[in-house]
Amino acid sequence: MILGVTAEQEELRASVRRFLADRAPITSVRELMETADGADAGVWRQAGEQLGLQGIAIPEEYGGAGFSFAEQAVVLEELGAALYGGPYLASAVLAATALLASPDEDARKRYLPGIASGETIATLAFTEEDGSWEPDAIRLDATSSADGWQLDGRKSFVLDGHTAHLILVVARSGDGLSLFAVPADASGLARTVLPTLDQTRKLARLDFAAVPATLLGSAGDGAAVLSRVLDVAAIAQAAEQLGGAQRALDMAVEYAKLRYQFGRPIGSFQAIKHRCADLLMEVESLRSAVQYAAAAVAEDSAEVPVVAALVKAYASDVFFHVAAENIQIHGGIGFTWEHDAHLYFKRAKASELFLGDASYHREHLATRIGL
Repeated sequence: MILGVTAEQEELRASVRRFLADRAPITSVRELMETADGADAGVWRQAGEQLGLQGIAIPEEYGGAGFSFAEQAVVLEELGAALYGGPYLASAVLAATALLASPDEDARKRYLPGIASGETIATLAFTEEDGSWEPDAIRLDATSSADGWQLDGRKSFVLDGHTAHLILVVARSGDGLSLFAVPADASGLARTVLPTLDQTRKLARLDFAAVPATLLGSAGDGAAVLSRVLDVAAIAQAAEQLGGAQRALDMAVEYAKLRYQFGRPIGSFQAIKHRCADLLMEVESLRSAVQYAAAAVAEDSAEVPVVAALVKAYASDVFFHVAAENIQIHGGIGFTWEHDAHLYFKRAKASELFLGDASYHREHLATRIGL
């Protein structure tokens, strides 16, 4: 397994960071989080046309760049640092991974080129009203007739489900879980934006009333596909959390250098220095864990289910702790709406819960290693 960061990956990081600083600064994030869509279509289009970010880990045969998940993790880290609110995690990770994990070659040829170019925004709908991330909790009904498949029920907490052009739905039929494709304009489909703690990232509720759907692969394939997607998505989100934690730490250190108290910067006080040093150790430890997990996905290692649970649990703890400490180091100003510290705190809490919190993944880890 190849660990570490290559010169090419550092160049990629620098390019993505410059692009986000120029086209999606935190001021734009604040403006967009007040809108219904939550994303700038022009920035999304430029990310595909200029940098090819949406297709970076999609094979060239399906219109992508053909790089590995290790490169995509670098992109995700920078997106997390910038609190980017576009549908990258939903489309380029959740939906793309589901299609790549599906045995349906025709579906890959049909849908992946559009996802890779950014022209198609896709998402994966699997969670339901009870908020469980477990595949066993899926109850949305899929029935087959002479006219094809149709879906009935409700999905909740669907990432960017209100703006997606293509919705991949995990539903239950007599053969178990299956994966279906549903266009956004399908008859009987209603989409509602949900109120969220993290206003920079949108979630939706999808109601299905006899919605026609296209089966991907064979009936009963969905469990294996979803298992793969959830492992890869956990590592992808950990990479985002790493970026957010690093940016929150940078904010805290910078403020500690500039804020004076008793005639000296507060960063010169031992209590603050030790606090920042501890946070740095946590962030760097998380960086090592994310790099290892990303390399495991890139090489299709058998360790992926184990490292996915481990890294998501640790990332949730670290990001939330660093974001909270960032507010504490800033003092009163850190609690105000005008300061950006609260945006990272909210993203940290929302990211902790999305796809399962630390306790959930530690339980998964224990199960997967046989404890």
